[in-house]
Amino acid sequence: MKSDKIPVICVVGPTASGKTDLAVNIAKKMSGEIISADSMQIYKEFNISTAKPTLKQMCGIKHHCIDIVSVKENFSVAKYVSFAEKIIKDIFSIGKIPILCGGTGLYIDSLIKNIPFEKGKTNISIRNRIINYINVNNAGYFFDKLKKIDPSSAKKINIHDHKRICRAIEFYYTNGYPIYRQVENSLKSKSCYNVCKIGLNFKDRNILYDRINKRVDFMVKNGILDEIASIKDIGDTAKFSIGYKELLPFINAESSLKECTERLKMETRRYAKRQITWFKRDLSTKWFNADEYENVSNLFCNVQKCILDSGILGHVSK
Repeated sequence: MKSDKIPVICVVGPTASGKTDLAVNIAKKMSGEIISADSMQIYKEFNISTAKPTLKQMCGIKHHCIDIVSVKENFSVAKYVSFAEKIIKDIFSIGKIPILCGGTGLYIDSLIKNIPFEKGKTNISIRNRIINYINVNNAGYFFDKLKKIDPSSAKKINIHDHKRICRAIEFYYTNGYPIYRQVENSLKSKSCYNVCKIGLNFKDRNILYDRINKRVDFMVKNGILDEIASIKDIGDTAKFSIGYKELLPFINAESSLKECTERLKMETRRYAKRQITWFKRDLSTKWFNADEYENVSNLFCNVQKCILDSGILGHVSK
């Protein structure tokens, strides 16, 4: 049966799992273009710290939603959805398949579920007070406060996810109602996409963690410290970037490089765990463990079969 919905292939999973290489293989073989779903790769100044794909990694495949704003600017999921919706339509209009690739679950779900965002007010004063407190102390105090004012949201937010804790509290005190109501109302809207979501993970979690640790070491050797030190003015949303906040104490001569590097590895591993938890909630995701395949080619063959069997390509597949 022919569908008027646009087919979208999603490649999701934790950081350092190999999503980019897999998405490029899919795009090359199935005539697609890639839309990044990484909340930090949108920033022009974050290159090494966000592991942006190099021209060599892109293999001539067009990538979208990378380097679209400065770290000085604040960016939101609503802005991302607005950007990505237009790009998806443009890609499909020229007969190619949109491939969404990234690890920011909120961006991906908000886009493919067609969530209409209410224009909730913001309050920079409240936001800055929360950010400054968390940076000096920890998130415990405000996480406990969130449990009282918005328990529904608190159940879904990890205590280490400072960005979402900050936004939920700011939203409540600025708009007068909890942010979960905004989410509930948004779920009433139907999606305009036919989605096949591919999840990439590792059966042996230690292999993933080793890849993360090696990636951090690579970043340190290849200029991440200079990249962060060069940023003199940064907005509130970019401040939460993993890499920036962990290495800044070394740049400011407040901690040793070893301490900051180990902290970055730990926070990245924690982030990977949160990503896996988020994506596992969607039972429609088809999961593949990269460590169960000899190489990317073998992995791709199985993923390609899964995409074709899903039926989302319909009349546009050959």
